Amino acid sequence: MYYVRKEMGDDNGKTREEEKQQENKATPSDISDYKIIKEGEAEILMIAKNEVFYNKAQVNNRDISIAVLRTFISKRKEEHETMLSRRTKAVQKVSNDGASKLEAPIESNKGNDKSNGECEELEETSLDEPCSIPEEPVKILEGKGRGELKPPRVLEALSASGLRALRYAREIEGIGQVVALDNDKVSVEACRRNIKFNGSVACAKVESHLADARVYMLTHPKEFDVVDLDPYGSPSAFLDSAVQSVADGGMLLCTATDMAVLCGGNGEVCYSKYGSYPLRGKYCHEMALRILLACIESHANRYKRYIVPVLSVQMDFYVRVFVRIYTSASAMKNTPLKLSYVYQCTGCDSFHLQPLGRTVSKNNSVRYLPGFGPVVSQDCSDCGKKYNMGGPIWSAPIHDQEWVTSMLADVKSMKDQYPAYDRISAVLTTVSEELLDVPLFLSLHNLCSTLKCTSPSAVIFRSAVINAGFRISGTHVNPLGLKSDAPMDVIWDIMRCWVKNHPVKAQPPDLAGSVILAKEPVLQANFARAVASLSKAQAKKVARFLPNPERHWGPKLRAGRQITSKHVSLLGPQALNGMNNHKAEEEKEEQEQEGNEPQAKRKKTEDPNSLS
Repeated sequence: MYYVRKEMGDDNGKTREEEKQQENKATPSDISDYKIIKEGEAEILMIAKNEVFYNKAQVNNRDISIAVLRTFISKRKEEHETMLSRRTKAVQKVSNDGASKLEAPIESNKGNDKSNGECEELEETSLDEPCSIPEEPVKILEGKGRGELKPPRVLEALSASGLRALRYAREIEGIGQVVALDNDKVSVEACRRNIKFNGSVACAKVESHLADARVYMLTHPKEFDVVDLDPYGSPSAFLDSAVQSVADGGMLLCTATDMAVLCGGNGEVCYSKYGSYPLRGKYCHEMALRILLACIESHANRYKRYIVPVLSVQMDFYVRVFVRIYTSASAMKNTPLKLSYVYQCTGCDSFHLQPLGRTVSKNNSVRYLPGFGPVVSQDCSDCGKKYNMGGPIWSAPIHDQEWVTSMLADVKSMKDQYPAYDRISAVLTTVSEELLDVPLFLSLHNLCSTLKCTSPSAVIFRSAVINAGFRISGTHVNPLGLKSDAPMDVIWDIMRCWVKNHPVKAQPPDLAGSVILAKEPVLQANFARAVASLSKAQAKKVARFLPNPERHWGPKLRAGRQITSKHVSLLGPQALNGMNNHKAEEEKEEQEQEGNEPQAKRKKTEDPNSLS
């Protein structure tokens, strides 16, 4: 309570004497101007004004970040122990080799007749080398001992109210120091107030600074094991400094909320920010994830670094990626193998990927060469229309299956510690069943829209693909999306066979669907139900796509913007009413401080009709 009152005194610009008077009162009404918001184990004080950004919808974001960091800490510990065991084995091997070399000359002196020169050489070696060989590795082992793995340091680059940093500090076991940055003075004051409000654990672990995140990260290279970027909008301005601030093997957590840009609404803006051109297909949200990953990789490559994605999700109104960053000039050469351009037909749903690079192995050497192309002709082979070209995008896997399985098990075992358990467990379940090596996906409804036919059920379509000898899965991005390694000509053959059994009305011959159906199918589809046509989650009827928990669930106004009647559809009427009530209370307080009567009373006394 004391800290809250003191911060309020600082915010209002009171003198030291006024602060002392305020402290002496010590009444519970000191925090009456604030609303206490509890999320997980953290509590923050929020004022009715829109001064500091807080978004309730980001609880999913914060929960899944906590799940990833818990897994990161355990994986980091395992990696450290593995490294120590390898180092110990190397030391023992070297010491054993040294001991065998030491024993050899002693035996030869006793039993063998050899020249003095040889014996002298062996004696010199035995005196110096066997002792000095194991000494150095032993010192290294002692210096980086089993108990010397320091807790991971976390940087929350854009902290606002500090809720995320507080949740990290209070809820993640084994977390180290959490540094919360913001470039706004009001936000830093709010963050410090919240740190003190959360008690000794938060005060010991979390520190808040007023600083430009880009400058701070540039001046602290490779100092943080975890860097969390969650800006209001695009993270592109922070990526260059962020990839430099992460330690080797550390993690970068990055959110992008500018989905209109990433999904093709403004392709030229996307290219200027992320260096990639988006396409407006049904898979645009997954393409947004892959554009962001490609952008992070390009920034990392400038410093001989590369990324390894462990989880990449599209949730609510944003995309969120979790990547590990390593330094290796040789491994960095593989980047062109992980990037591809995308050709999307303007007439049908066909898309094809063009890898940027390829490798040629000869003996023990590997040559890196440009990718072969083009992968498509000038006109679409299925419908005869032209192609749009987008990219480059990240075409390598965007998840680590081992991490996802571990996270899902951890989330289920600590169900009560995740406020958004239902949502994040549903997302992780769907992610765990995705095909990792298949970029982008098809929409069954879009395929049927092109052909103007009735849609087969997802189970029937999945069975036809599986019976044709290919793999298929769902995607966490879209409930109707299907990932498959089947080429587009196989997909269209399956649809042609479906239309033969379910005829369509005659269409103009120049339409894309008419051109596709005019061709005879090469593959005869088998629509008999396959065993693997349902995923494990579907078979067990586990919820995978949940509705929003309440109305107006989405992005809120940027901090500092005035809430007006036009924002009712975005924030809900209660936000507008709360703002109006707060303004009325503020006006009343100002008038009382000036020694004036409230306006309502003054109007009554000034009204001549009221005197009669």
